[in-house]
Amino acid sequence: MENRLKTGNSTFTAMMEFVLLGFSDSPNIQWILFGIFLAIYLTILKCNSVIILITKIEPALQTPMYFFLSNFSFLEICYVTVTIPRMLMDLVTQKGNISLLACATQMCFVLMFGGSECLLLTVMAYDRYVAICNPLHYPLVMNHKVCVQLVTASWVSGVPVMVGQTCQVFSLPFCGSNTINHFFCDIPPVLKLACGDTFANEIAVYVVAVIFIMVPFLLIVVSYGKIISSILKLSSARGRAKAFSTCSSHLIVVVLFYGTATITYLQPKPNQSEGIGKLISLFYTVLIPTLNPIIYTLRNKDIMMALKKLATKLLR
Repeated sequence: MENRLKTGNSTFTAMMEFVLLGFSDSPNIQWILFGIFLAIYLTILKCNSVIILITKIEPALQTPMYFFLSNFSFLEICYVTVTIPRMLMDLVTQKGNISLLACATQMCFVLMFGGSECLLLTVMAYDRYVAICNPLHYPLVMNHKVCVQLVTASWVSGVPVMVGQTCQVFSLPFCGSNTINHFFCDIPPVLKLACGDTFANEIAVYVVAVIFIMVPFLLIVVSYGKIISSILKLSSARGRAKAFSTCSSHLIVVVLFYGTATITYLQPKPNQSEGIGKLISLFYTVLIPTLNPIIYTLRNKDIMMALKKLATKLLR
């Protein structure tokens, strides 16, 4: 849908809706993709819900680390729910039509949940830093009130920034093609459709990406630098192994998430390939949320024990 607007002597077409191409370039495997993404979505919902459940009911998991993990799992559910159901609907209907308002709403929530993930991963790194580097002060520093405040800050501090970022993008005039070569409304592909000057928007994207991606990542690197230094000073090999095991899962998730997010939002616009961009987005919006529960459960003895206890109770 489009409206003809007249400005002075020039006329241009203002877009009222976009068309998400998604995976329409592979029409013969639409139903196969639907089955794969549906299975992935249900797996993400199930695995993260189980993590939330066991961290609530298992007394041994009533610690700050697992409080943060349960919040991270809930955030993952929110994050994928913004993109995958819409993608599944487009695969079924084979129509990618999305209104300007729906596109802006989806972008805003993707940015908000993505920003919250970055901040929450930083909080989780800080928690591990205090636990390993200052174990005697850990119960005092990471008390329940502080944990709730850190989680709340992770959830809400990015909201005004991401809402402002979305409003700035959609205040631009869109004309010409209304086709987004992507499976959801993300900033880079949407900006390519703008017919105005997008320089200010691109600068804003870089600034926000530095604040929400690079700064938290650097804080995580500093935290883990101190953590590794402290672990290496431990005299017991068993103690070192245990300390590394509590951090390795989080470190793997950090590398995967921040790596793909950095490529998407900090790569110069002329160097961005639409196909590669779509693939990278698929990686951090679908694949990483699928891997996260597996990484956290298989590499965590406490969670594995809690899962065995829960399975035993259910099978009685």
